[in-house]
Amino acid sequence: MLQRLAKLERGQLAVVDRGGASQFGQADGAVLTAAMQVHDERFYRDVLLGGGLGAAEAYIRGYWDSPDLTTAMRVLTQNTEFLEGVEQGAARLLRPLRTAANWLRRNTRAGSKRNIAAHYDLSNDFFALMLDPTMTYSSGVFPTAESTLEEASVEKYDRICRKLQLSPGDRLLEIGTGWGGFALHAAQRYGCHVVTTTISDEQHAYAGRRFQAAGIEDRVELLRHDYRDLSGKYDKLVSIEMIEAVGEKYLPGYFAKCSSLLKPDGMMCLQAITIPDHRYDQYRKSVDFIQRYIFPGGFLPSMGAMATAVGSQTDFRFVHTEDFGPHYAKTLAHWRANFWGAIEAVKALGFDERFVRTWHYYLCYCEAGFREREIGVSQLLLTKPACRREPILTVV
Repeated sequence: MLQRLAKLERGQLAVVDRGGASQFGQADGAVLTAAMQVHDERFYRDVLLGGGLGAAEAYIRGYWDSPDLTTAMRVLTQNTEFLEGVEQGAARLLRPLRTAANWLRRNTRAGSKRNIAAHYDLSNDFFALMLDPTMTYSSGVFPTAESTLEEASVEKYDRICRKLQLSPGDRLLEIGTGWGGFALHAAQRYGCHVVTTTISDEQHAYAGRRFQAAGIEDRVELLRHDYRDLSGKYDKLVSIEMIEAVGEKYLPGYFAKCSSLLKPDGMMCLQAITIPDHRYDQYRKSVDFIQRYIFPGGFLPSMGAMATAVGSQTDFRFVHTEDFGPHYAKTLAHWRANFWGAIEAVKALGFDERFVRTWHYYLCYCEAGFREREIGVSQLLLTKPACRREPILTVV
């Protein structure tokens, strides 16, 4: 592994272990610099046998640390040759086993229920400590550099509403309720009738109490249905970062179902975390840290994969796409600050050191990915054939 690190071409990484300190990369004030402290030599074994997933597991076990984990990950991400070398070494021998284990988590109806519960039903109290008061667990859109996380969440919601041109007469379907933030925003600010569905028991209970407290039960209908079991016709449809829980195999069916739920002049706004098309084939054949430890059954689509599914199964037209990956990096930095600011409360809920290390790694891993554009987030506006919405040519 150290021989591979010696070939680092971008950024600088210091590795300290019981043998001393080693510097890798170029010393240049213009590049990223990071450090790793190896506490246990088994770290090297885990990385060589497990690749990137092995590095994550070694971190969870306490074998290594970094004073700035996000920057350390960014340095490694910038050196794709190093990462590919690690993944193509001995780590490839374990890949079939991990792929088989991940297949068991595929998103059938029953599988989706289990997978969603494994993450979103952890604890409403825990998520309340990490998220902003809107309880939004998706990327915000920061109107200014000084905007708060709550302001970014509200702007994201309102941006979607404006793209969909919501009005009081609309029947709006939301696939993926979360904790009810968007449905509440759309019903209160735009006066439309919202039907929203989630398969998370904890989210369903929380959102129900929230809608009741806000006095909007006459405008919001809360369901606990799998998207595949929905019926009816709607004017507008929204799905915010739910597509990552659909799975590669089910992407065509997901878009076909969304299309069937809209009227002939309907519109759909989708917010999706995406993988670049040039990395899609490799990604779909592997199992990463997020799939193994954070979102079982999770799968990031590429823009090309979504376009193929839409083109083969629906009469949708893509009319507007907006990428704002850097805003997700900032969102994650806020979540991480909230997480550590409430760490004693997190532990008081019963979460142990392994959980804390896993979630810290998760938040830094994702932030680094967005900062280095290894993953992206986009809002996509799709319309049915009879829709005559004016083009979005100015700032919304």
